[in-house]
Amino acid sequence: MIVPEDLRYSTDHEWARRDGRRVRVGITDYAQDALGDVVFVELPAVGTEIEAGSLLGEVESTKSVSELYAPVTGRVVEVNAALADAPERLNEDPYGEGWICEIELGENGSLDALLDAAAYRRLIET
Repeated sequence: MIVPEDLRYSTDHEWARRDGRRVRVGITDYAQDALGDVVFVELPAVGTEIEAGSLLGEVESTKSVSELYAPVTGRVVEVNAALADAPERLNEDPYGEGWICEIELGENGSLDALLDAAAYRRLIET
């Protein structure tokens, strides 16, 4: 499984990449592999205020439907609209073209509660 060192991870298998006050969010390679072929992605609405750990959307695959959870608190400022026509990008490039949304960190928003790459590797190995 690919686990980039520069990202932070939730125990629900979402990744977060910070760029200033914005955090790009997606699902991990481990999650997309467990899901199988992704056929539909329900994205959050731009402008949605979200709390870390709350429901962000859903991913439907040929195997199951899985919920997505926000790894950080803030406001959704952008979504990857290309996933509507090409949900398979989650399988093909989960850390690149398969990103889900960008969240602008709220006043109390932080990545401190998320796992680093080493801790995430330990999580998926157990």
